[in-house]
Amino acid sequence: MSRRITIAALLAGALLLAGCGSSEYEATPLPGATASPSPAPSSAPTAAPTCANELASYAPANEPEGAQLAKIRKQGRLIAGVSADTLLLGARNPVSNAIEGFDIDMLHMVADAIFGDPNKLELKVITSAQRIPALTDGTVDIVARNMTINCARWQQIAFSAEYYHSGQKLLVSSKSPETTLDQLSGKRVCAPNASTSLEKLKQFTKVVPVAADTHTGCLVMFQQGKVYAITGDDTVLAGLAAQDPYAKVTTAPAFTAEPYGLGMPKNDPNFVRFVNKVLEDAKADGRWKAAYDRWLAEALGPAPAPPRPVYGR
Repeated sequence: MSRRITIAALLAGALLLAGCGSSEYEATPLPGATASPSPAPSSAPTAAPTCANELASYAPANEPEGAQLAKIRKQGRLIAGVSADTLLLGARNPVSNAIEGFDIDMLHMVADAIFGDPNKLELKVITSAQRIPALTDGTVDIVARNMTINCARWQQIAFSAEYYHSGQKLLVSSKSPETTLDQLSGKRVCAPNASTSLEKLKQFTKVVPVAADTHTGCLVMFQQGKVYAITGDDTVLAGLAAQDPYAKVTTAPAFTAEPYGLGMPKNDPNFVRFVNKVLEDAKADGRWKAAYDRWLAEALGPAPAPPRPVYGR
């Protein structure tokens, strides 16, 4: 079955809270995980914290198991924060009701390494803004939600090594001649709250930033004519374009680097080391490429080489 589905079907599926077909556990939304639009904050962005190397994570090593992994084993499943409406990365299949995509495949690999069963996985639907709070308050054990690694976030959580390299682009009408943000002077452009896409958008003073809880919320406003364009990672925009035959992702080069990492609690580096070993193995034995081919190749072309891990934290 084609992954090109209608926005109506996707939104209807996102409202279903019943079990995820790719897991034996229920996928549940966190409070406030709605796709209603909200106004963009008006305050000017503050300077981002810096660090020696934002991509540097903890090297895999034969360390003691640690409290986090012991907790996960005891609870009998890996609890993960995910998207349910980001087609190709993490979206609910309207036929099977399963949440599936490239990000979800990464989680199945981690669950399999812990339990010997890729389906020992409980998926909790969260928005971009809920990613860090869900980790810091212990609601989830790990987040796989197209999350960009950066210095500011390292102050609150820990990241795996980079598992996918994305970049920020634009989605516009298929008839639109514009290809860059600089050409959208005075236009309303949408991005999700608490995303690096929105922070970058605020730096382009010629455009009018508009925020929504999710990229699906942006797509609804785009289809209603309330915004002229949507900005986000190329992976996310490819999924939106697949839902709307009258939209396209511009061909201009990405104007940011968006290295994705799996987010984890900051207090247990040994769990991060464990996850990094899972990712290393998946990149080496072909499972990473198989996941890319399954979800992203049709929209983004042949698989690139997997991102090389950076360690030293």
